[in-house]
Amino acid sequence: MNVKRVLVTGGAGFIGTHLSRRLLREGYQVTVLDNFLPQVHGDCRELAVDLRGKVELRIGDVRDKAVFHEALLDKDIVVHLAAETGTGQSMYEPVRYEQVNIGGTALLLDFITNNPKSAISKMVVASSRSIYGEGKYRCDAHGDVYPDARGVEELKRGEFEPKCPVCGSACSVMATDETSAIHPSSLYGITKQVQEQMVLMYGQSLGMPAYALRYQNVYGPGQSLNNPYTGILAIFSNLARHGKKINVFEDGLESRDFVYVEDVVEATMRCIAPSSQGVDFFNVGSGVPTSVLELTQEINEFFGGKSAVEISGDFRVGDIRHNFADLTKIRRELGFEPQWRFADGVKEFLKSATSGNEISQSYTASLDEMKKAGLYFESGK
Repeated sequence: MNVKRVLVTGGAGFIGTHLSRRLLREGYQVTVLDNFLPQVHGDCRELAVDLRGKVELRIGDVRDKAVFHEALLDKDIVVHLAAETGTGQSMYEPVRYEQVNIGGTALLLDFITNNPKSAISKMVVASSRSIYGEGKYRCDAHGDVYPDARGVEELKRGEFEPKCPVCGSACSVMATDETSAIHPSSLYGITKQVQEQMVLMYGQSLGMPAYALRYQNVYGPGQSLNNPYTGILAIFSNLARHGKKINVFEDGLESRDFVYVEDVVEATMRCIAPSSQGVDFFNVGSGVPTSVLELTQEINEFFGGKSAVEISGDFRVGDIRHNFADLTKIRRELGFEPQWRFADGVKEFLKSATSGNEISQSYTASLDEMKKAGLYFESGK
């Protein structure tokens, strides 16, 4: 059996590091391409200690055609994780997000279609739950509905729950399946939608297996504690560790589907496996919603309850209210079943979240940037 050569773009990051370890254990030859963005990696320019000498590292940007195409030479499989990932940040840095997420993917497809030396036989791209926007809801009068993005004026009034787009009445959140409407509410979500469509379209036209994985909110050990755009779990854990006040937006009842990183790796490996030979897209999550207030309390208690928790009513334009994954399709097609309950996974994450640089100042700065762009509103101001 020939050893398969895999390129993992963004492979020095959180998911890529866990995936690289698994690929090595299963006998793959791994190359990582990563630009070590300071926002994510701080001053680090190296792979995790246990990967050094086992994984080929190429430092470079997916926007650099020469660097990217050289990294793609002689590879059999590409797992394309490299992306800008800040939902809020994307709203005031649209050019950067377009260039990295869409432009970088275009360079990947350019290599595959126009390079006669290409050995690539499969693509897997990290998509996102953000492509759904608010996702799927149920209205008593109109059945399954897909609410529009929430308006600034209603959010200012504290009307946080989405309404039926037909009659304007209250509706209840449901698990979002892959047939749900695609209507992202952020520039980031739009770029992930386009990334996914590009990879799947080229896979179909070239007769090449290609998969898009719509990851929910991924968390676990190794997640960046330095990046103010990395997600509330890392941000709040860093604040709680230092006993700083935690500002919970809206009313704290907004919810997310938090999926443990090892479950994400498992789903990704099932697409990489030789037996997976289709062109398809899948939700990857836990299938269970957790409110932001529940998350905050769990984190604060772990660090001794030193932080004051303020439910402020503040909000950001582009944030969704609820979304959790329907996993019926990935269970049926790939036999995937998440193994980690949130209560167990969050403890593993928090055990590892005892180091890292001070994040509160950079987080505050990120909110200031959104405020200047008219995308962050403080309650009563």
